[in-house]
Amino acid sequence: MFALIGAKIAAVRSVATRLVDMRPVALAATVAATLALGGCLPVTAPLRADPADPSVPVAPMSYRSTVAPYTSMRPVSPSAWRQRNDDVSPSSKSSR
Repeated sequence: MFALIGAKIAAVRSVATRLVDMRPVALAATVAATLALGGCLPVTAPLRADPADPSVPVAPMSYRSTVAPYTSMRPVSPSAWRQRNDDVSPSSKSSR
């Protein structure tokens, strides 16, 4: 386990020393190129309309009840099991 930690530290150290050893001129050129090319990006339009603009069309408000589809599930007296079974069974096919 200690060998694995040592190997990871050595790998990070080698990358870090390469980054620190970059010449200042190369680093400045990279930063300047990044900034110059950053100005070439297209201007993006906002994804949404400005919420402070009163002329923006909005969807009409509507009311939907959250409990409208409610049906009572109170216990009822049992009915004849044969009739209930016939009510939910598929219709029979007489053309077999």
